[in-house]
Amino acid sequence: MSSKTVYFGYGSNLWLDQMNRRCPESKYIGVGSLANWRWIINERGYGNIVPSPGDIVYGLMYELSRRDEHDLDIYEGETYQKQIIPVNFTGTSDSPAEGIVRSLIYVDVERKSDGSPRKEYIYRMNMGIADALKEGVPADYIDKYLRHFIPPADTKALEFNDS
Repeated sequence: MSSKTVYFGYGSNLWLDQMNRRCPESKYIGVGSLANWRWIINERGYGNIVPSPGDIVYGLMYELSRRDEHDLDIYEGETYQKQIIPVNFTGTSDSPAEGIVRSLIYVDVERKSDGSPRKEYIYRMNMGIADALKEGVPADYIDKYLRHFIPPADTKALEFNDS
């Protein structure tokens, strides 16, 4: 890994296109997992992770430039706290890797209860889920954790109507 910040995206930043638009200098580097945390939709209607022994969160990992990290701080807003947490890095299907990587993660430490997703967030999450599955995030994880909150959607129809 380079001296760039490694970022672990677990919510709508699973969507590779969204990350490319938000952080144009970012580079997708592979899949990671975070043991003893659980993925939720919090009271604000957005993805969050909370400590939860025995659970796991999967995400996509990116290298960020300083500018990208600054831009991501703005997108994530003041409700998410930046934390550096060790993440189990497994690389990509084309370039498997193993190791623990200290990664930037945004966590809302105040809103930790289950909520309902905002309508616009459902679309972005479904796009992210499609990318995450293509990149090797286990379908069982998606079904157990994300689909508990995010209903499946016909993303092609949503793209057509998204203006």
